Amino acid sequence: MLVPEPLITTSPDRLSGIPVFAGTRVPIQTLIDYLEAGDTLDEFLKDFPSVSREHAIAVLELAKSALLTKAVAA
Repeated sequence: MLVPEPLITTSPDRLSGIPVFAGTRVPIQTLIDYLEAGDTLDEFLKDFPSVSREHAIAVLELAKSALLTKAVAA
């Protein structure tokens, strides 16, 4: 399956501007909440079938990249 570009969108007319997986109404925060609660990616995908595995992984890779660029040398 192709991953949409952009990966994440916002719109003041959709969920009050909360960042969502592009092409869906699923907030990015929902994936983070699932993972923080100890749920697996598979559980998230089962509950939100409008998000593909490739899309979710691409968003997680984007988050990882953003975090790594913020790393400060110790």
